[in-house]
Amino acid sequence: LCLSLLSFSEATVPSRYAKQSTEWFQSEEGRRIADNVLTWQTPHGSWPKGYDTASEPFDGKSGDLRGTFDNSATTGELRFLARAFRATNEPQYRQAFLKGLSHILEAQYPTGGWPQFYPLRKKSYHRHITFNDDAMVRILELLRDVSESSDYAFLKTEERTKAKDAVTKGIDCILRSQIKQDGKLTAWCAQHDEKTLEPAWARSYEPPSISGAESVGVVRFLMSVEEPTPEIIAAVEGAVEWFRSVIIHGMRLERFTDAEGQKDRRVVEDSDAGPLWARFYEIGSNRPIFLDRDSVVRYSLSEIGQERRGGYAYYGSWATKLLTDEYQQWREKHKLLKE
Repeated sequence: LCLSLLSFSEATVPSRYAKQSTEWFQSEEGRRIADNVLTWQTPHGSWPKGYDTASEPFDGKSGDLRGTFDNSATTGELRFLARAFRATNEPQYRQAFLKGLSHILEAQYPTGGWPQFYPLRKKSYHRHITFNDDAMVRILELLRDVSESSDYAFLKTEERTKAKDAVTKGIDCILRSQIKQDGKLTAWCAQHDEKTLEPAWARSYEPPSISGAESVGVVRFLMSVEEPTPEIIAAVEGAVEWFRSVIIHGMRLERFTDAEGQKDRRVVEDSDAGPLWARFYEIGSNRPIFLDRDSVVRYSLSEIGQERRGGYAYYGSWATKLLTDEYQQWREKHKLLKE
């Protein structure tokens, strides 16, 4: 691909146009951008990640494109094209949307989850059910909108029913893959085996573990279900209790540049610091764990090399808003009395 790569934060290119007016989509610029997005769709129906799929048309061979659900790829383009079709009634936007929707439905495992890439890659962690970077959550949110929102009224009832059924399977997958410790529900790994639903390895420094990052998005999705079942309520309550039990107080993550000019991170004691969570918690002990590219489990950030310390988020404040605001609002909305 000859076009420039985007940074992670810029990867959801079509989303920056999502709130444009109907007039904009009908304008020469709007149609040009929508047509550019069409050129990046793979023969399977997906879109690649990390490329600006809006500013310029793809000028290579479509067979060379590698579509994914990672980094908001595919779901972002589909939302954009649905909006473009509603504004213009141009059939090619609807056709591309339907192709992408069919691709998503086909990619869902019998167990209810989605891989990071489809068609599947042999002997690759990308085939695991992917909660990492909210990939599965974004798919479920799109499918729920397809099945419920008037924005997708241009679809046939059959298509919207299939999307609804896929959401039901996806929620069941989430509930069944929630990790238990001593009989208590906790949270989720960033990726789970597509058959057994057990926590699974991804890259060499991403072990089977309980995620203090990705699990936040999963809980938020479950809390967004309008009529939560007792199982969904139990899943949320269990995860929130686990987040509270593993919160890290009195420690601040500090970014700095070392003597050689390399970006690095360290943790320092700070009684005024806000709450932190580790990216990975050891299943069974709930101890924060840290891995370098050698896949050796260590229990301190300082014990791994600078390359991973500076290049990966091993600590974050991910669950802060979930615990301070969102969870309480959810309980009040559904009239869940304190025990």
